Amino acid sequence: MTKEDVLKHLKIAKHAHTRLLQKAKILIDNIDIEEHTKPINSSETDFGIWFNSDGQRLSALSNNPLECMQNIKMMHTDLYEMYSNIYNIYCEGTQNKGFFSKVLGLGKKEVDEDTKILALEYYEKMNITDKGLFDEISRLERRLVAISDEKIESLV
Repeated sequence: MTKEDVLKHLKIAKHAHTRLLQKAKILIDNIDIEEHTKPINSSETDFGIWFNSDGQRLSALSNNPLECMQNIKMMHTDLYEMYSNIYNIYCEGTQNKGFFSKVLGLGKKEVDEDTKILALEYYEKMNITDKGLFDEISRLERRLVAISDEKIESLV
């Protein structure tokens, strides 16, 4: 595990979380959806897999408080759970629709105003969580830049 690899994983994670917010907004704005918008468990994402294995070694760094790693894990999980809630509001039960239904924009279900408000509340919470996650990952990046490559490589 090199410093460069770790920083790359963190940069990709920030980008992936931004894309997740965009997917949620697409659902809320009633824009046609694609299969890749289906939610997955946070631990099954590329970042989740890395974070729960190699990424956990960063807890051993002297300049990285344990709560940093706990906060990142919690916010990453929360972000994916909120996205799943939004997805379920708009798409639950529509996964088995045929090709022509999807082409004609019938891949989402009708949602009443109260449920739309609930989806917007989840989206607002996602934005807040994403900002907190972005900030926490940025702090971790700064800590990593401040220490030597050798210290990170010694964590293997």
